[in-house]
Amino acid sequence: MDYTTEITALPRIGPARAVQFARLGIHTLYDLVTFFPRSYEDRTKFVRLSELQVDEPACFRAMVVRQPKTAQIRRGLTITQLTVADDTAQLRLTFFNYPYAAQALEYGREYRFYGVLKGDFTGYAMQNPQFEPLEGPQLVTGRILPVYSRTAGLPASLLRSTVNRALEICLPTLPEVLPEAVLQTYDLCSAREAYQCIHNPPDFDQLARARRRVVFEEFFLFSAGLLYLRQSRNKTPATAFTVLELSPFLEKLPYAPTGAQRRAMDDIRADLGRGEAMRRLLQGDVGSGKTLVAAAAAYLTVENGFQAAIMAPTEILAEQHFHSLSALFAPFSLAPVLLTGSTPAAEKRRIKAGLAEGSIALVVGTHALLTEDVTFGRLGLVVADEQHRFGVQQRAALRAKGESPHLLVMSATPIPRTLALMIYGDLDVSLLDELPPGRQQVDTFLVDETMRPRINAFIRKQAAAGHQVYVVCPAVEESELESLKSAEVWAETLQKAVFPELRVGLLHGKLRPAEKEQVMADFAAHKLDVLVATTVIEVGVDVPNATLIVIENADRFGLSQLHQLRGRVGRGRDKSYCVLFSSNHSAEARQRLKTLVKSCDGFAIAEADLSQRGPGDFFGSRQHGLPPFKAASLIENMALIRDAQTAAQATMARTDLEEDPCHTALFARIERLFAAGQGGLD
Repeated sequence: MDYTTEITALPRIGPARAVQFARLGIHTLYDLVTFFPRSYEDRTKFVRLSELQVDEPACFRAMVVRQPKTAQIRRGLTITQLTVADDTAQLRLTFFNYPYAAQALEYGREYRFYGVLKGDFTGYAMQNPQFEPLEGPQLVTGRILPVYSRTAGLPASLLRSTVNRALEICLPTLPEVLPEAVLQTYDLCSAREAYQCIHNPPDFDQLARARRRVVFEEFFLFSAGLLYLRQSRNKTPATAFTVLELSPFLEKLPYAPTGAQRRAMDDIRADLGRGEAMRRLLQGDVGSGKTLVAAAAAYLTVENGFQAAIMAPTEILAEQHFHSLSALFAPFSLAPVLLTGSTPAAEKRRIKAGLAEGSIALVVGTHALLTEDVTFGRLGLVVADEQHRFGVQQRAALRAKGESPHLLVMSATPIPRTLALMIYGDLDVSLLDELPPGRQQVDTFLVDETMRPRINAFIRKQAAAGHQVYVVCPAVEESELESLKSAEVWAETLQKAVFPELRVGLLHGKLRPAEKEQVMADFAAHKLDVLVATTVIEVGVDVPNATLIVIENADRFGLSQLHQLRGRVGRGRDKSYCVLFSSNHSAEARQRLKTLVKSCDGFAIAEADLSQRGPGDFFGSRQHGLPPFKAASLIENMALIRDAQTAAQATMARTDLEEDPCHTALFARIERLFAAGQGGLD
């Protein structure tokens, strides 16, 4: 047996147990070895019976001084009672439905116990303590005990013993994946020492050293894997574009690009002329002008005789891009087409025929671009906007419609640089860190319910001036939490009781697509004064006439999400405002929201969000490309991430993983990590 062996090869692991282990993601011995404890209990210290504290777990040694007796209280319930003592006190122990205790605990013999004292001045006792003979191995007392995540029906003792059996089998042959130079440079223990210690730590210092090694290994493997993917993709041939001059395009723009936009365009021009498939992330804050950069890439693609496809996650955003690009390309007689689920059947047939024969050079669409009957004559560029909304398979499906087309992915979600390297380490990154001239900075205010009348008056004032207002609620329907605003109830309340003179609309994710489109079309056409919505408006809503956004229960959102929502206003020439309602008066909650009040810098806000809430706001699902790190915490180990990335870069710069026999184990682990879909990067 080795670490690839199925766990059913172990004693006591039959088909039923295997199903329970599978619920924990455990199928092989290697899965067991890397099933790290979620926490640890310090059971190294023993106290005397007289020193036990109520409700505090503790270990103690005591002798059985009263013969255990078992009685059946009622059907299905037995109770075993006995008394133990040391030289300071006596204690009554009670076991429910555990008659084994009567046989295992012998009168006059001393044992080690672990349990929680219960009681008050009327008396003290302990229920169902764990125990083991004084002369036996310390399995549950006198040690640092690992605590594992479990599933129903799987005893903790069986899980621990199975992990230890896997360690006995795997450790002698466990390959070392980290190069010796890395181990020495970063003072890391060996893999065998780390894996043994993390499951059976002799002390907390050695446990910390073992955890540091395992966390470093996870980040190193992922970083090295991303670099390997980049190296592999850099070998992917693509037609080198020969027409790379953007002057004709830029000269006919209604405004001058920012310096950041020009730098991103230069990056793209260099990629397109290299003869290798471009894989570039265009990352910019809300309103930084990513669409213009994408238009420049599409212009070069069409000028070189290829087709460009721009994919958006929603029909609203696709239509927005279509109208923007139509205006930008009007001077060049380049007419983009729009292909979505709502496109009429006859128009769909015309567009699909034009794409197949190559007569249509630029298409903007949604998932409709991914259907099997959509083919391209000569696809040269794929642009995925709000790329975190698309799964890996979706982007890959669109790229597969051409021969090594270039890829440009765009994201308006600011991500701290360290995390961006983790997510997009296989992509080249262009950053738009300037706002175009005329883009308004949004004034933000944090208020509570005492300010409700004044805010309502401000909403009326904005509407009277001909402007429009968003009101964002955290829930769609009425919640069990009475304090949580629901869009449906609040929209009705505002229309009937607060603003009967205004036109109030409702938008949320449970509406049918056609209903959503109609509501947004009405708001864009100023047929509505106030739009009550959920976070469905977070992406892809561009209404320059909207000057105020009111966010209810703001403390229920992450800072990055609030910043995205705030970006729905300030898109026109008029002064815009964001009001955050929060009834959470805790110092922590208010301090967190004040970050948004003080700053409009999406990247500074993202850093604050990361430090306060962790990485969940940036990537919560597999589609973002992160493997399920087993030991590493992206929020607690930022310094170690940087060290691991540096080590991986140095290793990959001087070795060929596929050819170097010294790195066979490293290459095998990277292959397994990404082949399993855990890396998730396309």
